[in-house]
Amino acid sequence: MAYTFEEVLERSANAFYVFDVCELKNRIEYICSKMPKDVALCYAVKANTFVVKEIVEQVERFEICSPGEAEICTCLKVPSEKMVISGVYKNAAVMEQYIGGNDFDGIFTAESVEQFRLLSGLSKQYRKRIKLLLRLTNDSQFGMDESDIEKIIRERQQQEYVDILGIQYFSGTQKSSVKKYKREITYLDQFLQKLKQEYGYEAKELEYGTGFPVSYFESDKDEEVEIFDSFAQMLGEMVSPVRITLEIGRSMVASCGKYYTHIVDIKSSKQQNYVLIDGGMHQLTYFGQYMAMKKPILSVCGKETTEENPEWVICGSLCTMNDIVAKQVKLPKIEVGDVMCFERTGAYCMTEGISLFLSRDLPAIYLKKDESQYICVRESYETRNLNMPSY
Repeated sequence: MAYTFEEVLERSANAFYVFDVCELKNRIEYICSKMPKDVALCYAVKANTFVVKEIVEQVERFEICSPGEAEICTCLKVPSEKMVISGVYKNAAVMEQYIGGNDFDGIFTAESVEQFRLLSGLSKQYRKRIKLLLRLTNDSQFGMDESDIEKIIRERQQQEYVDILGIQYFSGTQKSSVKKYKREITYLDQFLQKLKQEYGYEAKELEYGTGFPVSYFESDKDEEVEIFDSFAQMLGEMVSPVRITLEIGRSMVASCGKYYTHIVDIKSSKQQNYVLIDGGMHQLTYFGQYMAMKKPILSVCGKETTEENPEWVICGSLCTMNDIVAKQVKLPKIEVGDVMCFERTGAYCMTEGISLFLSRDLPAIYLKKDESQYICVRESYETRNLNMPSY
């Protein structure tokens, strides 16, 4: 059933999210337009599972890091050939279901030597060829050292059923330094050349998690155009003739999301003005928020053009002093029942917060198809039963 936004407001007693499908699709088209034509996109499902179905035709792959994400993608009819089964922990029984079955044609990643042994062993056991990316570490708990990857490449002829497509690399999120991208691309290019020169292995693919930054706060300097232009040029200068897939999550979906929450109380204490909302930090998480020291982009619905009044501290509904969403924010004349809108909440907010704390209801989630069509894809959900012991 489709609703107008006014109807969404009327039926929403608690906080809710809206993900704008047109904004998301336009965003993907924009990213593609800034990259070399032969570069593909892989969507990191963990950023927002609720938009997967909407972009199946727009992205080449979906990065899946858990059995739950895999089940979601399967239920949404994502073709298995578009799935990349990734993640630092791969359950042996789950991997056996993929490899032992007949209907999975996706890609696996090996994050460790142990994972490589697991996957290669299952492929041999079931005599089924699998496609594999070897994850190169960024000096963290993820991926393998160069020496481990080199050993696997050196002994690749022993793996009758493993097709090593190439390298996967991810080095973090919210990276805004062009120089850092340059160092990473140069490093990856040189490593690929080394594999060819020393082991006769020419990688077919490089899956690169870019970690492009998102400007969440009013004080952020938006340097995206410069970063995209420089990044695209660097990719074009690579010596290795490898097919590049960019794994992107936050930068792809952050801008499509808005979080709406009701003002439930207004008060002043010790000369400080407070606004209490029915949401809070368990549902609204901005990377780099630093205890609300930065101001997110927000407004009060229906009062966007109203003159701003004295400064307020916006606090959530959790019984902890840490639940502060924004400090010293100028707002129009407000009253209990007004709805506040926080922008750029399309990535992680709905999955990353401490959602079970205080057993507050999970927010409803809507997809905005156009200006007059809002589809509810999850109603507000009671969490109290999830916290109830069964004995």
